[in-house]
Amino acid sequence: MTSETTAARLVEFDDAGLETWCDDETFEVTGARIGEYAAATNDPIEAHLAGKVASPVFAIVPVFEAMMMPVIEVAPMDIFGRVVHGEQDFHFHRAIQPGDKLVSRAKATGYTSRSNGTAITILIECRTEDGELVNEQYLTAFFRNIDAGKTVGAAAPAHKFDENLRAQPPVAVVPQHVDDDQTFRYSPASGDPVPLHLDDQVAKDAGLPGIIAHGLCTMAFASWAVLTEVGGSDVNRLKRFAVRFAKMVFPGDDLETRIWKVGSANGVTTYAFETVRGEDVVLSDGLAEIAD
Repeated sequence: MTSETTAARLVEFDDAGLETWCDDETFEVTGARIGEYAAATNDPIEAHLAGKVASPVFAIVPVFEAMMMPVIEVAPMDIFGRVVHGEQDFHFHRAIQPGDKLVSRAKATGYTSRSNGTAITILIECRTEDGELVNEQYLTAFFRNIDAGKTVGAAAPAHKFDENLRAQPPVAVVPQHVDDDQTFRYSPASGDPVPLHLDDQVAKDAGLPGIIAHGLCTMAFASWAVLTEVGGSDVNRLKRFAVRFAKMVFPGDDLETRIWKVGSANGVTTYAFETVRGEDVVLSDGLAEIAD
């Protein structure tokens, strides 16, 4: 492959679109939808399956319509075929409950130009109708082989895995399996209709071997692994949960989530984790903060 085919394309981003909140999106939470999402992510925690309290990554469902709108204000439409979900970082103020009427909004806070592409950081706020902050989320949208030519504004908070942790064994290792019908269950539960996850021919036309699992579904797998092993299966204790989406996951894959204890301070214990498929790391730079 020549350097011409791998060189990043120089594209001008619109800085005027930064720090501009999108219109509010509203969502009413039901116990049935909470339970459907838990079942669609193979979550074993009874409170989630029964719809009593939402699992951590369910937080993406109420904000789904708002989360990508700010990207359109910054990046030109003709490069959207190159965008992938790079990272996701949830900061929880309280768990989502059935009956919540939530209002979400999002804005682009900045973008970072790298040798292999450009990352746009989106900040999402989710509140109740009364204004109570339920969670904040940082989404990183990464445009492959696109060079914005500069770095502007604020990036998402860091959550880099400390490689020194590998000198000690993980505190827990959780085997997990992606079902053959996983994407077809996850799509309606999450509200994500993207055909790469549902239509084999569309996926192959995009250069993939077949349909791929939703990255946030894999993240949800990791969340229940962390909660069941080191969080007492209590979502109310989870204060932060972040990952980088490192490799694609496919229906039928066998995964393993490995968890390391980092340390404790101010009543919160921090854990690092990763999810792997054999030798491939599919979720990297995992970070979980759990109230003691």
